[in-house]
Amino acid sequence: MELSGKHVVVTGGSRGIGENMAREFARRGAKVTVVARNVDALNRVAAEIAGNAVVADLTDDSVVDTLIENIERMHGPIDVLVNNAGLETSTPFAVEDDREIRTVSRVNLEVPLMLTRHVLPGMLARGSGHLVFVSSLAGTAGFPGMSVYGATKAGILNFVNGLSRELKATKVNITVLSPGPVNTDMWDAIEERRSSVQDVVNRFQKLHLIPTADPVKIARRTVNAVARNKPFVRDPKRLSINFWLNHLPTRIANMAAIGIRFDPLKKG
Repeated sequence: MELSGKHVVVTGGSRGIGENMAREFARRGAKVTVVARNVDALNRVAAEIAGNAVVADLTDDSVVDTLIENIERMHGPIDVLVNNAGLETSTPFAVEDDREIRTVSRVNLEVPLMLTRHVLPGMLARGSGHLVFVSSLAGTAGFPGMSVYGATKAGILNFVNGLSRELKATKVNITVLSPGPVNTDMWDAIEERRSSVQDVVNRFQKLHLIPTADPVKIARRTVNAVARNKPFVRDPKRLSINFWLNHLPTRIANMAAIGIRFDPLKKG
């Protein structure tokens, strides 16, 4: 996809990976709309990239249900939707707060599904579009203390596996970013937490299995993947076998369905 002039929407665009992706898309000539609930941070990013800021609390169903329609009415059709907004939890499940479980599940899994549902018909009608989903290494392997977070990210991966097959005969493409720890405020909060979760983190870091990634480099790789219509961005690369094995059942299912044409707009 040629990115220059395209309208890109990045949820969670006020910080971390989302902010860096917004900056990289803008650098490549795209018109970027950033979405988040932190007004000051959001306006700062939008001003610095000459983009649009849309303040939205994605824990509110009414906001999510109208977000795509409102953005397209104000700023035009969406060519690329980056489902980046997410929450991380590192609490043992047996003592995790009910509200945290519901909120993390909603923002990490339900919101990307709903926003995609609302943006997809327009992309299909225009015969062009790209969807980006931010998953995680935690979506391919369960980490203690991150059960809820890992479940949501595994859900994203499996959702994309099915949706990719539905969209195979269309001009709408998908890229999934699946990083390990990224050097952001979110990861800093996990590293600073004094709990058994930190013991697990320390062990994996000593084994050099989860090096902390640079969000600028992750963002650049993801934007390049969108431009080249590449389906995956995985980091660290040394754990590619983990992602490959996780994706094996999907490969088998894809082979079994060769020759079947799926209409993504046909009901019933």
